[in-house]
Amino acid sequence: MLKINDINVYYGNIHALKGVSLDINQGEIVTLIGANGAGKSTLLKTISGLLKPKNGEIVFEDEHIAGKVPQLIVKRGLGQVPEGRRVFSNMSVEENLELGAYLRKDKKGIREDFEKVYQLFPRLLERRKQLSGTLSGGEQQMLAMGRALMGQPRLLLLDEPSMGLAPLLVKQIFNIIEEINKTGTTILLVEQNANMALSIADRAYVIETGKIVASGSAEELSASDQIRNAYLGGH
Repeated sequence: MLKINDINVYYGNIHALKGVSLDINQGEIVTLIGANGAGKSTLLKTISGLLKPKNGEIVFEDEHIAGKVPQLIVKRGLGQVPEGRRVFSNMSVEENLELGAYLRKDKKGIREDFEKVYQLFPRLLERRKQLSGTLSGGEQQMLAMGRALMGQPRLLLLDEPSMGLAPLLVKQIFNIIEEINKTGTTILLVEQNANMALSIADRAYVIETGKIVASGSAEELSASDQIRNAYLGGH
């Protein structure tokens, strides 16, 4: 579904991604784990069109998308939930969700997707008229995910969904990620909480200083001493 082949990305003189290649098959949850500053968010931004690679290819459902403008990439069916939620805080929950569907014209489908989002996140239904800036961190994360789903993505990029959340909420968010995947959405998950990420993923890639240094099934990586010591607290 997504094939990334040998991309290099620079911030000025800083070589942020160094020959990164990975692929994602339809229906999978693939996770990308790595320390802060390893290049995880840079990779997601490059896939979404927010950054342009210097070279290499990004192919989504047989179409080359490297360097295309973000709204075209969203229209093709690729949505992103950004790090730090980025909800529009002076707008209501409902208005944020409406914005997620701004490229769509199918009014009936949009109404149905509102229902689906409210089923996945009942808390958002309770808060639908509330200004999103007044929501808790967990509720804002739910809203950011709901807003992305309103764009009907076939591939959803999630950037650090558990960041800053209490353990109980982290578990809830991860359960919802699995639910979203079961309804047919493929997921690329970038996550600092490697234990949780590997517990729901089919496959995983490990990135260090802009390079992919390991990949395999989530089970294989969970069992690797090297990965355990580096990312899973050595347990």
